[in-house]
Amino acid sequence: MRIRDDIDPQSVKRTPEPVVVGEREEGDEKAPDNAAPPSNGARTSVAKRAALPSGRAATSTNARLLTALDEQSPSINIDVEGHTIGLTHLDRVYWPAESSLQQAAITKRDLIRYLIQVSQHMLPHIIDRPLTLFRWPEGISRKRVLQKHPAGRIPPFVARTKIFSETKGHADEYLLCNNLATLIWLGDIGALEIHAWHSRVDGAAGKSTESDPAWQSAEGLATSAVNFPDYLLFDLDPYIYSGREVPGKEPEYNAAAFEKGRAIALDLKRLLDEMSLVSFVKTSGKTGLHVIVPIRRILRYDAVREIARLISEHLLRQHPNVVTLDWTTDKRRGKVFVDHNMNVRGKSIIAPYAPRGLTGAPVSTPITWAELERSQPPDFRIPTIPAYLRRHTDPWAGMDAHRKDLSKAFARPN
Repeated sequence: MRIRDDIDPQSVKRTPEPVVVGEREEGDEKAPDNAAPPSNGARTSVAKRAALPSGRAATSTNARLLTALDEQSPSINIDVEGHTIGLTHLDRVYWPAESSLQQAAITKRDLIRYLIQVSQHMLPHIIDRPLTLFRWPEGISRKRVLQKHPAGRIPPFVARTKIFSETKGHADEYLLCNNLATLIWLGDIGALEIHAWHSRVDGAAGKSTESDPAWQSAEGLATSAVNFPDYLLFDLDPYIYSGREVPGKEPEYNAAAFEKGRAIALDLKRLLDEMSLVSFVKTSGKTGLHVIVPIRRILRYDAVREIARLISEHLLRQHPNVVTLDWTTDKRRGKVFVDHNMNVRGKSIIAPYAPRGLTGAPVSTPITWAELERSQPPDFRIPTIPAYLRRHTDPWAGMDAHRKDLSKAFARPN
């Protein structure tokens, strides 16, 4: 399709097709088409992953699993990708009924059913990305648990990776969601919100050596795959209050606030278009929007964050009365906060098609720019998304074809 000018020709070797499961040897992964060979930077603990099932195979698998979930027993075993997963407490309510939306209570069974239905669209965007989970094991009316690292018994099909922590001085382990079995397991443990890093642990321009991999040192981390994000992020968060909020809490969703956020997102798109950067948008699942620019993985986080800052500051100059970059919450009131500082290694955003642990079970949903002009966040919820995806083509499906080289776009003239 094209010449890979980001790969050293001497490093290219013919390799066999990947196997499906089994313990992985270091450096065993298959790099995505848009990336250089994987470095040894972030060591993963399980088998190299096979291609995700698609087409009829995926449809058949999903139909079989959905039929299994129709069994009304509160605990069942299902077979996924050669693994047996025990699902328990399937009738536990995760989201209570919401009368304003004419929405019935949503149970663990409903969540797992939803995750299976959206898996073909969701998994490509989170594979190989370290996860941050927000878990409500007993539903959103009970205690929330933040989980960044594996805890308790982790099934053998769940991939893990080690990444060096500069603040702790040692490596931390993170979970990855590289297959349907893991996605279902996350639903079973009450991970209602799945957040993913902006970079992947597999395949980038960074290089590490056997003696100094990223999971052992700060130096190895700096040149590892996980230090090279594959998109530029703008997090747009309207700080416009509805008047119903509890004092001290962040703004709730309201149509007037979203309208201001939408207008700024559309102006940001026009600005990015002028720079020949293709952008994609999704609802955050709360009050805001996430604008994503897919990029080639050749710049480290610090450079990508600086580029996001420059673009955000230009947007601020265009809309000084509407946009704010201020970190002081009180100074954001009445404005749309554009957060470019999210472009940092270790930070994460809610995954595409992942729900939120909020009343109504809203979902962070990729939409087209045309849809943004006529949509509101309450349109996108667990009960509505499967039908939405049957009617629409996934607007993020072709994202990889639009990755740009930011180093060329922002190169200093000679």
